[in-house]
Amino acid sequence: MARSGPEVADVFRRYGEAYRERHGASLCTAQRRVMSAIELCRTAALGGHIEHCDRCDHQRICYNSCRDRHCPKCQSLARAQWLDDRRSELLDTQYFHVVFTLPQPVAAIALQNKDVVYNILFRAVGETLRTIAADPKHLGAQIGFFAVLHTWGQALLHHPHLHCVVPGGGISPDGTRWISCRPKFFLPIPVLRLLFRRLFLNYLEQAFDTGELQFFSSLEPLRTRHSFLRHIAPTRKINWKVYAKPPFAGPEQVLKYVARYTHRVAISNDRLLGLHDGKVQFRWKDYRDNSRHKTMTLAAEEFIRRFLLHVLPEGFQRIRYYGFLANRYRAEKLALCRQLLQTPPPAPNVEVKKDYRDRYEEITGVSLKTCPLCRHGTMIVIETFECAASREPRMDTS
Repeated sequence: MARSGPEVADVFRRYGEAYRERHGASLCTAQRRVMSAIELCRTAALGGHIEHCDRCDHQRICYNSCRDRHCPKCQSLARAQWLDDRRSELLDTQYFHVVFTLPQPVAAIALQNKDVVYNILFRAVGETLRTIAADPKHLGAQIGFFAVLHTWGQALLHHPHLHCVVPGGGISPDGTRWISCRPKFFLPIPVLRLLFRRLFLNYLEQAFDTGELQFFSSLEPLRTRHSFLRHIAPTRKINWKVYAKPPFAGPEQVLKYVARYTHRVAISNDRLLGLHDGKVQFRWKDYRDNSRHKTMTLAAEEFIRRFLLHVLPEGFQRIRYYGFLANRYRAEKLALCRQLLQTPPPAPNVEVKKDYRDRYEEITGVSLKTCPLCRHGTMIVIETFECAASREPRMDTS
């Protein structure tokens, strides 16, 4: 169903070209591509098809999506497919949600070195969780988990952090039993916090020493080792933000909850309230003020700037898997986990190639085929048309 309010795409279509003219020199290739993809998404430029209701003769034009992972309109099917794949991997145990956040001085470095620093963030978090969990003083087991990178806060400012979803237990070192966490307790947060800080800063310093970090603009002075170490020195003495949310009620709740995190973009269209006179108005939640919902108004140029802060490097994996959920041994390790937990394996998933509309309805329960007008007929594709770029140019005979 079409939205009646403004969308992120509207902001880019109205003000994107002016933004490129003014700030083009500072835009990377990935940011330019994201802007273009969002501007063209669900327009004739990408092609599409015409559907006709077999009951009431209603017709509609459906334009193709850009399928860019930063586009607010293109995540529903990808999210649903990802959740469907994860459903077969659920274990009959409690699950925990742990969040690791970078302090501001380090986040500033990350903004200018996304690929390097975000990879360090994943590496440090992965090593932290697995190391503490394997320690006999804590859990003494091999755990498995996945981590999702978010780089934004509610006001669209840069706020890099990892959301980790972890089963509450793991495989014993000899592989003969399942070791469960204590009820409603995963691992000690102070211990996680200290190791995370140490590992991250060590890897960051190594990246500087090997010339992997670049600094420009306000951070240009950090090109010297003395200035770099002085910049990060205060972060060695503060508590880094690591917290565990209350455990999930059960495995099925994990899927519903995680759906809010895996394929989220910096801001959804639902949060936009208005687009007038070169200003964008949107809802946000102020966590520093008892999580109150507020309204923020930004100039369109500032809104675009903040949105583009969260464009990831091309090919960067923002969802990663560790321990017994690592891709290489996932099937084998999960089978062992179920054996140790004495739970039956999931029903085999027979893969049948389906129309994307059938797949969407199967996963989400929402039909894209039912006629939106009469609610009884089925929308049938009667014509397709190519994207504008692949068509023969038309001569202007006016």
